[in-house]
Amino acid sequence: MSVPDVAPAPSWGRRARGTLGPGLSWAVLGGLLVGVFLLAIAVGAVPVPPASLGGSVLAALGVDTAHRLEPVQEAVLLSIRLPRALLGMLVGAVLALSGAALQALFRNPLVDAGLLGTTGGAAVGAVSAILLDVALASRLGPLRALAVPGVAFLGALVATLLAYRLGVRGGRAEGPRVLLAGIAISAGASACVGLLISVASDAQLRSITFWNLGSLGGASWEAVRVAVVPLGIALVLLLREGSRLNLLMLGEREARHLGVDVERLQRRLILGTALGVGAAVAFTGTIGFVGLVVPSLLRLVLGPDNRRLLGATALMGAALLVGADVVSRTVVAPLELPIGALTSALGAPAFIALLARGRGRA
Repeated sequence: MSVPDVAPAPSWGRRARGTLGPGLSWAVLGGLLVGVFLLAIAVGAVPVPPASLGGSVLAALGVDTAHRLEPVQEAVLLSIRLPRALLGMLVGAVLALSGAALQALFRNPLVDAGLLGTTGGAAVGAVSAILLDVALASRLGPLRALAVPGVAFLGALVATLLAYRLGVRGGRAEGPRVLLAGIAISAGASACVGLLISVASDAQLRSITFWNLGSLGGASWEAVRVAVVPLGIALVLLLREGSRLNLLMLGEREARHLGVDVERLQRRLILGTALGVGAAVAFTGTIGFVGLVVPSLLRLVLGPDNRRLLGATALMGAALLVGADVVSRTVVAPLELPIGALTSALGAPAFIALLARGRGRA
């Protein structure tokens, strides 16, 4: 039985006034992402002029030009800025898209991956790997650089799947039970991280603090190659569920009558979220508020139709995180602000404003 392709009525007390047309919204968000990406690879301690960048691209295609990058500029662009911008785009897209998908799944605009225990599980894994660095280095050898992301990723998967299993009753996963289980797992993970920190050395404590604050500073082509697989799979899994999420927003019983296998949809979305957010947090640390604020802001502009909202959220999340990274590494250069602290500082006032707006309408 095919799934009807319908858009839900506006929900969560918002009216879908002033929504942008599909073509205009994609053009605006796509242009924003391209502009931020070009800014990210051009701005920094070593400037990369756009004319020289274009000249180097033409030279690679066999076209002679007077404008080409200097060797230092080319090395900075290829070794540092390109992998950093690409990883930021992937991570930002996955974090924002996961938040939008979970909010539609649980029909609650205050849900994000942190409530499922994903971030907490990743934190336990990362801190454990940092504390066991010497032992892991002797066993992993050249793969030592992937130890912290790898263990953090496993921790995120285990925590999320555990929350889902604890939320199953009578063969069906109940949304409130899954969220309560995730909150309990997050609390337990925070306690575990606190205990592990108490036995950490000064050097390990600095590494743990740096990871917890979030950063794209560790981006490399190796990290991009490893992260693109789980992040790409998560994007595909979540983006294709817009129509089913529209039906689920009408209610689980109504969605079943319209041909949606609700339990299977829940499993796919939670698995996709665990896969994507686990990989994102593993490679960049804790970056908050992207999955909470971006979907809420776009829902005000585009309306609640998940067929449009999911893709737009991914584009906006990618642009937001890359832009935040540009600010974090240039505003107090040569120092670098932790990007997780920056997104939280920007996201908290925006989220409070959204809550105040909703309260006024109520």
